[in-house]
Amino acid sequence: MNILPPVPVQSPQEHPDMEEIRCPSPVLARMHLIKGKDAIDRYLAMHIKGLSKQEAAAYRNSYKKNICIDMLRQGYHKSFAELFTLIEKWNALREASGPGSAIWLQKSLEEQPDKLDQLHHFLTRAEAAQRSEYYEEMYMNQLSLAYCFNKSEDRWLRNYFYEQCYKTAQLIKIDGGRKEADAHSNMGLVYEEQGQFLKAAEHYEAFYHLTVGRIWKDETGRTLNTLACEHLWRIYTLLADKMLQNKEHQQAIKTLIKAFEMAKEAGNRNMEADAAFCLGLAYHSAGEEDTAILKLNAYLELSKILGDYVGIGRAYQALAQVLVSLGEVDEAITYLEKFMNIAKNIQLTHSLVDACTFLGNIYNERGNYSKACEYFDQAFCAANVLGDLPLVNETKVFCGIGKAHNMMVKVNSHTEAADHVGIEYLLAWKGNRSDMCTDPFTVDFIKLNPLGAESKCNEIKATTDMMETLD
Repeated sequence: MNILPPVPVQSPQEHPDMEEIRCPSPVLARMHLIKGKDAIDRYLAMHIKGLSKQEAAAYRNSYKKNICIDMLRQGYHKSFAELFTLIEKWNALREASGPGSAIWLQKSLEEQPDKLDQLHHFLTRAEAAQRSEYYEEMYMNQLSLAYCFNKSEDRWLRNYFYEQCYKTAQLIKIDGGRKEADAHSNMGLVYEEQGQFLKAAEHYEAFYHLTVGRIWKDETGRTLNTLACEHLWRIYTLLADKMLQNKEHQQAIKTLIKAFEMAKEAGNRNMEADAAFCLGLAYHSAGEEDTAILKLNAYLELSKILGDYVGIGRAYQALAQVLVSLGEVDEAITYLEKFMNIAKNIQLTHSLVDACTFLGNIYNERGNYSKACEYFDQAFCAANVLGDLPLVNETKVFCGIGKAHNMMVKVNSHTEAADHVGIEYLLAWKGNRSDMCTDPFTVDFIKLNPLGAESKCNEIKATTDMMETLD
């Protein structure tokens, strides 16, 4: 279970101009083997004069075989071997996954002519560039292939070509390391997507060091150094969350301090605020409450500067949790009431449920059961507005607990009195809970206000039914 707020994992993005990258349809015929060899030969002899043996074979062979023959005929032996290896890898992945898996239901790579077109086009161009030692052009062709295979079912191909880009980028010496920086960024995104956060961090750190002091920008106009800082902030936060789950508090705090520094260097106040909040939670998990309050107050101030009311509410809630652990319950209640007011004002219904439930639990633990019931009821009403059935059921249980505790006070008072009237009332109530109008706790109310007795009895009956549910 995550301890820190969820940080979205990033993946390599598809190139915005994919139509420009895709190769034109080649002249090779897309004619699969659908007839016997003799029938095709007779048809060609009768209807097509002067067709060469190679041209006739193009109609007879599978498209994959035509692609391979064309590569070999033009001397692209490395491209042929690479294509053949990729097809074999796909088959191995399919066999390893077994029947019923997603990859088992997909067409084989050799049965997808469009993909074979892309591979044929860019692999041969990359090999030609390699022969001439034009490594930058080789890199761009490999990168184009990575962009071509960005769909979920093709990610293994995309990742393979990002790895090839990374290897090629090491050979480029004329761009000051720009291609190598991009390759590290892409490999970091690949490993992050796979959940290998330590490897991703290594690539992002290399990306960061290569971009320090550079004015390189991406297609959106952001500097690559700012992008590197954002990547490091995100991956350090993800790593720290794993550490906190494993109770490695001090290591998590060190990692989050690095995340905070990256957020500040990026000049992104939103990231800086999130980093401060995560640090506060980490210090709270480690039992360093005073430092946690400092970091959470820093988060509160940043949220106020940003006009982030959600963040302000979240800061009040976290500060209340820390103060409760310190035993400063009255101050915690003040923060929670502020949190509840913000949730009401900006209609954060889920946050309102959290605030009311938290306040209800505090008052319940302090023995102020009537106040606890008041907040539990508010939480229940807010959950009903959301229409979230599991949350409605959860708040319903809290309402039952609060009302049961409230009723137990009166039950205990009659039990401790141990007089004849008290015992009679308790026995009557225990013997027939459905008839709450004869309950000892309603007698005085009926005498003083007979007109409102019926509604009061119905209310108490509902509370008793809730207790029976809890039993």
